[in-house]
Amino acid sequence: MEKSQIQSLAEVAELKIESGRKFFSATPEEIISGATSDIYFVRTHEILRQLDLVDTPVTAEAFCRRDGIFAGIKEVMDLLADKDIELWALPEGSPMQARDIVLRITGPYGEFGIFETPMLGFLASSSGWATAAREVKEAAAGKPVLCFGARHIHPAVAPAMERAAIIGGCDGASCILGAKLACHEPQGTIPHAMILIIGDTVRAAQAYNELMPPDAPRTVLVDTFKDEAEEALRVAEALGKDLAGVRLDTPGERGGVTPELVKEIRARLDQKGFNHVKIFVSGGLNPERVRILSEAGADAFGVGSYISGARPIDMTLDLKEINGQPLTKRGRIPGKTPNQRLVKMK
Repeated sequence: MEKSQIQSLAEVAELKIESGRKFFSATPEEIISGATSDIYFVRTHEILRQLDLVDTPVTAEAFCRRDGIFAGIKEVMDLLADKDIELWALPEGSPMQARDIVLRITGPYGEFGIFETPMLGFLASSSGWATAAREVKEAAAGKPVLCFGARHIHPAVAPAMERAAIIGGCDGASCILGAKLACHEPQGTIPHAMILIIGDTVRAAQAYNELMPPDAPRTVLVDTFKDEAEEALRVAEALGKDLAGVRLDTPGERGGVTPELVKEIRARLDQKGFNHVKIFVSGGLNPERVRILSEAGADAFGVGSYISGARPIDMTLDLKEINGQPLTKRGRIPGKTPNQRLVKMK
């Protein structure tokens, strides 16, 4: 699809899905063209154009429906980069309360009106992910939190999700592209698959230690074959000072990771002189479980579906001024809403 913006219903009718198309997700070009917009915005654009009203000067404001952490504005700015508008918004990572104005756009309606759908989508999803990440980070009380959510979401949006998670407070992410987009290096440990294929946790840990770069932390899963406490000691004795941590990912079918298990492993490691070995916990974590396991002695956390499956924070966009005069729909207050936290972005 060409990058040019959809202007009419005729162009929508001419839009064809190519045979052999790879994946169902929208390309950047399709988003920029307006192909992910709701159809009534195209109808509106065509009607206003024929009435010579499409360039009517307006001010639009978006507000959030619940408290959270604001994210996604970078993609909105990219979407509107070549448009003749002024854009004001909260900086990414800012806290917001329900009904706060988070975005203001001033300019000809035809410059941005058709993009209301993707604009709100960028903000709603990213703010939802960032908010969930902040909840987990606060529960961890300053301890490291990594986002492991990519496997629980469509790969087309996994990088955006993990970037938003880092904005919200996660210390890193496992998805390669997601971490890179947030100017981080991807982080992770060892999967069960590698240990199963090698056939022994200690031999897998030794192979990792010998073959991986020095800057890759030696954090090893210890729940594949044996009792977690026994396996943690075996790995610690084999790697010694090279071992950074042991990871507990005990499945729910076996009771999951419990505070008692964390306490036992911490005590056994300390008794053998492995005080330097951290306990990394993952598997079905949410803020409450993170808090409980942190109090039990867990040192770091990998959180997946709680972040990737976070409910979007609904955003609503309203026109507040037409031709420089306060005017809006019923239920809203006409005119610009004061918010000194907004920063001019464009």
